[in-house]
Amino acid sequence: MKSRRVSAGLLFTLPLVAIALLYGHKIVATAHARTQSPTSAQSALAPPQQLSPEGQAALRAAIDSGNLAQLRWPDFSDYRKLVAEFYDSYGNSLPWVRGMQLSAQAQQAIAVLLQADQEGLSAEDYDGSRWADRLAKLKPTASQPSEADALQFDVALTVCVMRYISDLHIGKVNPKHFDFGFDIRSKKYDLPQFVKADVVDAPNVAAALAQVEPPYPGYQRTIQALHTYLAYAKEYNGPQLPAIQKTIAPGDSYAGVPQLIALLRVVGDLPADASAPADSAVYQGPLVDAVKHFQARFGRTADGRITAQTLADLNVPLSTRIRQMQLTLERWRWLPLGLHAAPVVANIPEFRLRAYDENFKVALTMNVVVGKAYDHNTPVFEDSMQYVIFRPYWNVPYSIAKSEYLPKVARDPNYLSAKGFEVVNSKQEVVASGPVTGDVLQQLRSGKLFIRQAPGPKNALGLVKFIFPNDYSVYMHDTPAQEFFAKSRRDFSHGCIRLEKPADLAVWVLRDNPGWNADRVRAALNGSPNQQVNLTRPIPVLIVYATVIVTEDGTVHFYDDIYGHDAALEKVLAKGYPYPG
Repeated sequence: MKSRRVSAGLLFTLPLVAIALLYGHKIVATAHARTQSPTSAQSALAPPQQLSPEGQAALRAAIDSGNLAQLRWPDFSDYRKLVAEFYDSYGNSLPWVRGMQLSAQAQQAIAVLLQADQEGLSAEDYDGSRWADRLAKLKPTASQPSEADALQFDVALTVCVMRYISDLHIGKVNPKHFDFGFDIRSKKYDLPQFVKADVVDAPNVAAALAQVEPPYPGYQRTIQALHTYLAYAKEYNGPQLPAIQKTIAPGDSYAGVPQLIALLRVVGDLPADASAPADSAVYQGPLVDAVKHFQARFGRTADGRITAQTLADLNVPLSTRIRQMQLTLERWRWLPLGLHAAPVVANIPEFRLRAYDENFKVALTMNVVVGKAYDHNTPVFEDSMQYVIFRPYWNVPYSIAKSEYLPKVARDPNYLSAKGFEVVNSKQEVVASGPVTGDVLQQLRSGKLFIRQAPGPKNALGLVKFIFPNDYSVYMHDTPAQEFFAKSRRDFSHGCIRLEKPADLAVWVLRDNPGWNADRVRAALNGSPNQQVNLTRPIPVLIVYATVIVTEDGTVHFYDDIYGHDAALEKVLAKGYPYPG
């Protein structure tokens, strides 16, 4: 069984009112202890329910088929071997049923499944609305519960609990399905062993299942934001804001002002004590500041002007924002465990990079430029930064050379030399640094020769690049094109990540290399060409895709799905179990 971590604050109390009503007695769950009625205490101590020979045959048949019609998602073929192993370990008896009654742990497990929405999952995926009927057949007042009912209940609960654990721990869909470079195999639990050892007889099932969540503070902040937005959605269900014919500037009249006030108060952009008369149609005062705050949270230019884009953002239903959080939480679950080595994380839709310390506190942050949508997407993956190169050469990829440079060389043989490029062979020996002859151009077209840009301030990679060797040939680097960092949407590169503050990142990643302080970094930026500095220890690098970010101060930020990854994930999730594994 894989090791597990428990993050602070994960132990929680779950309401068990629905189950209590069915059973006619009060059930109290806490993080440390549980008070049981005599009946439930006795059932917890009783052995698993033994089956008749006919019942055992029916159990095996249900498991072998990998299908249980009573489930919301009947096909559990992807869990069939795990379920078989689980019941084999009990000699084909029913661990959730004791003396033809539900165990206390079964009741607690169902209570957790019914709260799955609070974890960014869906209670219906774990048979949320179906448990009441099953419970009614096995509750203490039921007359002669049948073995068939007990069997179907037990298998259904086993499948749902296994699905819940896996979904909460590693996500529903394998990220490899989307060509994302995250490997979840090492994170997988031995589910039969985990459920048997940690759940079936646990004194507190909620606490046991809380262990499986990702341990990262950012994940927990997103969970809390989800709870907040679920409450917002209950509080506010207003109509769409009125359409505009032109941009609404401060001081303009707008018929939607009262509704805008109501919306921004609910989502927290307009403070509760702010003076904004709801009977006025003039867009002014604190409401303008509230719109600026809203715009900033959505990655827009925070100018307080209600443009068509701002209006479109305001009119997105809160249910859609909740779904964004759920999709982001799914991707959080794909991340590797044990990132204690202070990772560098770049979030593509946010156009933002953060370097974290060993306690997952942000130590450095900056804007970045990522790959162009549609044709040069920056890939999503994890790797380790190994070294830094100061004043690098840029070896122009063949695809870029062919599409962007060779047509210009054909028109002007002096184009490369005028731009600081040279032609090299496979050994990086310079073949031509002046005009490009027809023969050299032909060899460039055939891929026998290559274009390289000399080091210097005009180099496309700027004065430093950060290498984390990967299958995508992607890295982080400086850039002379600083003007792009002032834009709100920053997808302009060919796939690599351009850095707003490359010198600061160099100081950060070299902080454990003896003698590499800020002064030495500045000297290297202006020193000899192509100086490679190996890191004392590798640094985890994560290129992620999250359209929702909750910062350390609790502010919830939403970003556009620029590559369509949210839409692709939504499409796969809509198909239900079994998901691509």
